Amino acid sequence: MSREQRGRQLLDVAWTLVGGEGTDALSLGRLAEAAGVTKPVAYDHFTTRNGLLAALYADYDQRQTAVFDARIGAAPARLDARAQAIASGYIDCVLSQGSDIQAILAALAGSPELRDVRHRYQQDFVDQCAQWLGAFANDGDVPVAGRWAILGAAESLSEAVAAGALRQPDAEAELQRLIVDTVNRAR
Repeated sequence: MSREQRGRQLLDVAWTLVGGEGTDALSLGRLAEAAGVTKPVAYDHFTTRNGLLAALYADYDQRQTAVFDARIGAAPARLDARAQAIASGYIDCVLSQGSDIQAILAALAGSPELRDVRHRYQQDFVDQCAQWLGAFANDGDVPVAGRWAILGAAESLSEAVAAGALRQPDAEAELQRLIVDTVNRAR
């Protein structure tokens, strides 16, 4: 098995462990045991538990980016359609990971190193919003504070849907309205 294939296998097993046992039980030793490899193999790929958590978040982010790219690419070049693609894409990505991504996010908040990893991915989303929505703003840019507000709302609404506090269509509609209103203020 190539290094890349082994890395993918380890990530898949790690996601299974997070889903079945939670992040507290996730260690490189436990991952090695569940994957049927030696501990040095797991340590070679991730070095530390924090490295594994960061890799899981990166894996989630790559899948999220692919979903957004497909939805944005398929959406008509109108603000409402673009906002709907972002809203449904974000919430769908969080729901596709269920409580697993929430557990990873909670673990990421547990150390400065992992907070930095999460912040980098948040910044990437905020930057992507500028690309996705800038064409609909007067000066070609949605204010940074507005883009961070979109991210905050997307995270909160997704968490509420995942917890069963909101229905997905209601959360998507609210997020879409917020995105449209944020961009319209930039006109």
